[in-house]
Formats: sequence, C-alpha cells, structure tokens
Amino acid sequence: MLSVGTATARGFDVTTSRRVVLDVEGLRMRYGTRDVLRDVRFRAHHGEVLALLGPNGAGKTTTIEILEGFRMRSAGRVDVLGSDPAHGDERWRAGLGVVLQSWRDHGNWRVRELLAHLGTYYAPYSTDTVQRPWDTDELVEAVGLTAHAGSRIRTLSGGQRRRLDVAIGIVGRPELLFLDEPTAGFDPRARHEFHDLVHRLAHDHATTVLLTTHDLDEAGKLADRIVILAGGRIIADGTADELARQVAGEDEVRWTRDGERFTHTTTDSTGFVRGLFARHGTAIAELEVHRASLEDTYMALVRQEEAAR
Repeated sequence: MLSVGTATARGFDVTTSRRVVLDVEGLRMRYGTRDVLRDVRFRAHHGEVLALLGPNGAGKTTTIEILEGFRMRSAGRVDVLGSDPAHGDERWRAGLGVVLQSWRDHGNWRVRELLAHLGTYYAPYSTDTVQRPWDTDELVEAVGLTAHAGSRIRTLSGGQRRRLDVAIGIVGRPELLFLDEPTAGFDPRARHEFHDLVHRLAHDHATTVLLTTHDLDEAGKLADRIVILAGGRIIADGTADELARQVAGEDEVRWTRDGERFTHTTTDSTGFVRGLFARHGTAIAELEVHRASLEDTYMALVRQEEAAR
C-alpha cells in the first residue's frame, strides 16, 4: 500500500499535532467465508476533506456504514469522534452529518420550515465549542436556497433538491460529515458552488468531511487526501500529487522539431525541457508535458490490485 505514515497518541497525530477525528485499524468484515474488508486502516484529521475512492464492490459502502454505526464489523478497531461507532449514543450521533445519494421524502414541507424543524432535534446537544444547530436562515443561504426558502420541496429542481440534501446533513453543525456522491445531477455552476461550500465547511468551520465519489476530478479538487480501496483493502493513501509521483514516476514530454514528432519519458521534466531548449532553441515547437492525473493514478493502482489477486 502507498501511504504517508503517521502515528497517534491520545487522539492526536504526533507528527502534525492535529486532532484525529476518525481512526481505523485492522478493520475486517466477513460474510460467511468471504472477507469483504481486510485489514483496512486509515485516519482523518480535524478539518480535513478525505476522499474514499474505489471501484464498485471494493467495500466503500460497508466501510462507511461501519463508521456511521449502522453495521457491525467482524474485527478491528474503529474510533470516530472519540467513540466506537458500534456503541455510539445520541450525543455522539449529533456530531455526525450524513448526506446520502438521494432523499425522497418531505415533499409537502417547505424548505425553511423543514430545516427549522430538524434543527430542534440537535439543540439539546450543543457544547462549549459547538453551537447546534445552524441558524436556519444562515443554513439556507449557505446552500444557496434563499430564493426557495418558502417553496415546497416537491417543486424544487434536481440540483436544488440536492442542495437541500446537504442542508439536511449539516443542520446539526456536525464535526464529521459523510458525503455520498454529493454532486450527482448537478450542473457545472451548481457543482462549483457546492465545492465552495465544502471548502468553507472544512476550512472555516473545521468540519471533517469524508467524501465518496466516482468523479475523480471532483475528488482531486475537493480532497486534502485520498484513500483508495480495492479488493477489500486500502491500496493507497496520500494527496493526489503524492500518489501520482509514487505510482507514475515519470512524466511524458512531447515536442516537434523540424516537422518530426518526438516523445520522451523522464522523472525530471523541468530539467529535460530546459536542456532541450538549450540544445535546439527555437526549433522546438508544439511542446507538451503530460503528468499523471488522478485518473491515471487510480486506474494504475486498481489494475495492479486486480493483477495481484
């Protein structure tokens, strides 16, 4: 597994002094004689956006359900907000926010009245450091639904309904937010606005976000760190740039000189291009440098895992 190693002590990452919000060690899930999760281990820090990627059947949904306390694990240690999810009480659950792929109830409610009503469930769980819930008008504005605050939910468009899904998930001002395919059905503008919202939640409100998505471009834009799950185990853990460097290793430089097309792979594309111009100067045309994208990295890692089985 590719990873950036860290150690924890009393809920803190000793290498960064950041609080560990989610810590998984040796997680295993077995159905009958088949392990769907094997020795899964990763963590997320306070205010971090972590993307969990993996092909269908990799074990992402099972992992998330265990972290949320909805499914019992077979073995391993899981610590979420300082507690074992298998024994989390109502106060612990008040610190979690969950945005599923879709909600299809509450159609007769109006946007603002539904959020105000849901907020009342969180009021008893305010702490010295977290005031729950969000102010309803602030929340409606934060998700871009101010113009529709008085609209019945059944009249909202798909993108507007998705924003409401997010508002429902964060109404209790969670410390840890689970987002499952959050921008499915969004147009480009709505997706951009939603990305801004996630960044504000993480960086301005110190909300830790665990994102699952099949949109690798979205993961690259949103995530501080990426964990890739395949075949029931973690095969990579790091930033997009770290994973690309460790997997690809080489950049591809393409150029034209005197009408002839050339391609060269190198671990130092900057130095190679500098030398290329030193030798040939203005004769170089149509220069391109291709660095491994997150999609390239993801596909390479998944292929390696499949080949090793």
